[in-house]
Amino acid sequence: MGSKVVMVVDMQNGVLATPRFDRAGRCARINQLIAAADQVIFIQHVGPGLELNSEAWQIVPELHQPAHALYVNKTACDGFWQTELAAQLEQQDISSFVICGCATDYCVDTTLKVGASLGYRITVAADAHTTADRTWATAQQLINQHNEVWADLILPGNPVQVRPTAELLAIWQPETVNP
Repeated sequence: MGSKVVMVVDMQNGVLATPRFDRAGRCARINQLIAAADQVIFIQHVGPGLELNSEAWQIVPELHQPAHALYVNKTACDGFWQTELAAQLEQQDISSFVICGCATDYCVDTTLKVGASLGYRITVAADAHTTADRTWATAQQLINQHNEVWADLILPGNPVQVRPTAELLAIWQPETVNP
């Protein structure tokens, strides 16, 4: 996987004010990815109830924010739509990243599909994204469904990878040389 880049979508106080599936576990795994990453990009939604610089707009306190992290504000489900995300990725020479965060079925899904269509090589941290129960499906069902759909997404030459956090961390471990 080249450089180790993690994109954390909408893990904000106001977004997670709604109960989300396995919040503590998801935050713990996102922190593991953040700790192992060379670069972290936080995507933050701005809109009604998530006003810029408000308490609701802030990243949840349980997530570590490295000093060198990048931040991108968005106003739509798509992290690329009318934002500086593509320019930031180009400036940092980033062509692949691991995506995680909230909400699986809205902003994570849209950002992932648009990013993959733009040619970015994207890996989903399968157990590090979350959502809320919806009218017709539980959060856990939605997470499992989206992991399955993403793994089978037809993008010739640029398949989306879906891997558990532990597997990603193992891939990112430097090779140990035996003397």
